[in-house]
Order: sequence, then C-alpha cells, then structure tokens
Amino acid sequence: MTRRNWTRKELIAAFNLYCKMPFGKLHKRNPKIIKLATIINRTPSAVAYKLVNFASFDPVLKLRGIKGMKNAAKADREIFNEFYTNQEELVFESENVIAQLEKQPIEEKYKDKLPILDSFKGNERTSYIKTRVNQHFFREVVLSNYSSSCAITGISIPSLLIASHIKPWAQDENNRLNPGNGICLSALYDKAFDKGLITVDGKYRIVLSSILKEYTTNEYYHTHFGQIENQKIILPEKYLPEMKFLEWHQENIFENHN
Repeated sequence: MTRRNWTRKELIAAFNLYCKMPFGKLHKRNPKIIKLATIINRTPSAVAYKLVNFASFDPVLKLRGIKGMKNAAKADREIFNEFYTNQEELVFESENVIAQLEKQPIEEKYKDKLPILDSFKGNERTSYIKTRVNQHFFREVVLSNYSSSCAITGISIPSLLIASHIKPWAQDENNRLNPGNGICLSALYDKAFDKGLITVDGKYRIVLSSILKEYTTNEYYHTHFGQIENQKIILPEKYLPEMKFLEWHQENIFENHN
C-alpha cells in the first residue's frame, strides 16, 4: 500500500484537535479522534500518532517531563511553530478547514456564536466571524485543559464556566489564543479576577485584595472568598497558567492597597 502524505489541511485539522485534548487522551479509541479520522479518510491510529507527534514539539509538555514520539515529521514541527508565531491566522484557518471537511460553511457551523452576523458586510463581516470563532476555540481549549471545571471551586456546569484571559484580549494581541493565558473560572470568580479583587500568585495560590477584605463582616465574604484565600487552584492537565501573565495580572489588574 502506498503511503499517503499528510496535506496541510489534514495537518492543521489534526493540530486543532491536539490543542483541545489532554495528552492522556491521545489514543485511537477517543471518539473525537475517530470522528476526525473519518472525515479526513485516515485511521484513528494514524490520527492519534500524528497528535502524539505534535506533543514532541510542545514546550509546555517538555517542561513537565512529558515526551511525544521521536523522529516526528518536519511538517509537524512547522505547523506547531506557525501556531506560536501566528496563532489567530492558523486557528481560524484550521476552523475553516474543519468546517469544509464537514461540508458546511463556517457561518452555519458557528451560527449560534454569531448572533449579530447580519449587521456586518464585507471585511467587517469577515473580521467579526474570525474573532468570534477564535474566541470559541480559546474557550474550548481552556475548558478542556481544566476538565471543564472551575479552577477554584470545581464547578462543572458548562453554562457557568468562562475561559478567563489572564492578560485581557485587548492587551496582548499575540497571546489572545495562548492557552497559558487562560484559566477556567465560574462566573463569580471570573468577574472577581477581571476586576482585580483576586489574583493567583507564583505558587498558584489565590490571593485576595485589600478592597475585598473591606467586606469581611459580611457572611457572603466568608462563604465565597474567605475560605479560598491561599487555596491552590486546581491545576490544568496540560497548559499551566504562564508566570509572565500571572505577574502582569498582579501588577496591572490586582487591586491591593496595602
């Protein structure tokens, strides 16, 4: 049987899936791997092997002592490097490719994520679609990374979970889709984090702001905040929150007047 080389479309579709899956689930029995294998006409084993190839180049996994396959293809490395240098373009391209493979326009696939699409025309319409699709990708990656649970409470109700940017979307264009710039939080703690009432220190412990401590006489303070002070967040399966982003949050968002 002649070996069929992987095309760019197949590679970036596989990489898209790699970003959304913990390392421990990169096996041929995973339903998501089986689904992708079906639409690109490859075996689940071949897709799983390709995902493990990508792991060979993942600096986050290397820091944690996790290794992928040896002698991974040059093309796999190029896709991985492209993601780190041009995240927004590659992510949107990969989402477009997957929609094409599923034989549906990307506007149709993500119609529930594009509530005001008809308000835009031309380049503005394209930009709106790209932004919303990429935001959805980030949410999928971050929630998967935290096993779809809040890193503080363990709450696992999807509608209450938010993929919180550590350094906000508008503040760092190059890291908008970097999973190391995200934490999965339930709505209350996402808002508290966004407003600088809580932060996470270098040991991944929760720190409460001096402003928040002005409410210590209230029962809700002890119920929702007092008991989490100095608690270590539930660490994700793959992408730990990067220290450079946590330090930025501590210095620029955290409201501490001590």
